Amino acid sequence: MRILVVEDEDAIAEPLVDGLRREGYDVDRAPNGTAALDEALEPDLVLLDLRLPDMDGLDVCRALRSRSDVPIIVVTARGEESDRVVGLELGADDYVVKPFGLRELIARIRAVSRRTAARTGNDAAPLRVGGLTVDIRARRASLDGRDLELTPKEFDLLVALAEDPGAAISRRRLLEDVWETSWYGSAKTIDVHVAALRRKLGDPGWIETVRGIGFRLRAS
Repeated sequence: MRILVVEDEDAIAEPLVDGLRREGYDVDRAPNGTAALDEALEPDLVLLDLRLPDMDGLDVCRALRSRSDVPIIVVTARGEESDRVVGLELGADDYVVKPFGLRELIARIRAVSRRTAARTGNDAAPLRVGGLTVDIRARRASLDGRDLELTPKEFDLLVALAEDPGAAISRRRLLEDVWETSWYGSAKTIDVHVAALRRKLGDPGWIETVRGIGFRLRAS
C-alpha cells in the first residue's frame, strides 16, 4: 500500500513516515496542501493533517474527494466535534486526534482499507493465523479446513482481531471498527460476541482477554 502523509511539521512527519515504512508501507510525504494535490503521487490512502501552512486541510480533503475515492484519514490536533463532523461530511473515512499511538493508527489504516475493499470488491489476501483462515472479500472463515458459521458482526470482530494477531485490541477500538463510530450502546455487546466466537472456534484460548484493555487473538 502506498500512503501519502500530508504533514508540515518535521517532528511529527519524520517518525510517522519511518514507523509506517517499518510496517511495510510505501510512504510519500507532502509538506503542504499544494503538494498533497499533486496528482502524480497517486496514493492508495492519505493521512491528512488539517493545519497546513498554505491552505486548510479541509479544503484539501474536499479537493481530493472531488476527483478520487482514495481513502482519507484526517490526523490532526483539531479534535472539536465540529471539525470531526465537517471532515467526515467532506468525505474523510476516519478522524484521528493527536497525540496517537502508531499501533492505533495502523489499526485504523487497516480498518479503513478493509471497508474500502469491501465497497469496491478489490482483491485482498486472506488472513491466516495458524489453522485459521479469514477471507475478507468472500466473507468466509475456516479453521483447519472447517467452515465457521459466523454472523456478520462475529465475522467483523474476527477480522479486527486477526489483522494483528497477538496484539491487544482495546474495547473502544473494537466498537469503532466493528460497530462503526455511530454505535453508542453498551460495550458489553463485545463480551457477548466474543463468547459466541470462542464457542464457534471450539477453543476459548483462541481469543484471550487482556485485563483492563480488551482482547487479542492468539498468534498461532
